[in-house]
Amino acid sequence: MNYPPKLHQDDNLDHMIEVIKTYPLATVISVKDNQPLITHLPLIYDNEKLIGHIDIYNPQAQLLKDNNEVTILFSGPECYISPTVYGTTQLPTWNYIKVHLKGSVKAIESKAALKQSLITMTEFLEAPDHKYVLEPDNPRLDRNLNYIEMFEITITNWEGKFKLSQDKKPSDIKAAREHLIKTNQDSIRAFLDKVF
Repeated sequence: MNYPPKLHQDDNLDHMIEVIKTYPLATVISVKDNQPLITHLPLIYDNEKLIGHIDIYNPQAQLLKDNNEVTILFSGPECYISPTVYGTTQLPTWNYIKVHLKGSVKAIESKAALKQSLITMTEFLEAPDHKYVLEPDNPRLDRNLNYIEMFEITITNWEGKFKLSQDKKPSDIKAAREHLIKTNQDSIRAFLDKVF
């Protein structure tokens, strides 16, 4: 039996890539001695590979090389869906978009490749306005290259989990979609007011 149900699985590669590009902060999971090591890092998708950088002092850095296996999670928007959102009688639920990947990772040792990758990642993350440009001759960039390791993950398994009330009637699907959009816009400000 597949879980979540087939209705909530999305095998469309373009959809999963869009999640990765729109929400690039990944949860990267490695296992050493039956213990998970977990780091949250932005990863950039490039031709069925993910490119990332990690601080050399992060214990997980030692596992992001040598073709070790990793699990990567990307999270899109999510929210609680109250039965009051629907036009028909339903039970409470939670809607979400997640992408689960597995892959093998190798370290990229070249300092020139690391430097260019940091510049490229900054350019990607600054889009579309590009208010900041990380210049190749930035002295701070050069000083920090020795403290950052670059790695590349070759994706071996894709799973899209898009639970968006697909089992409801069309008007309820639309209402849940609108609620997901509004809740994510409203809840960020309320949350930040509480914690920061």
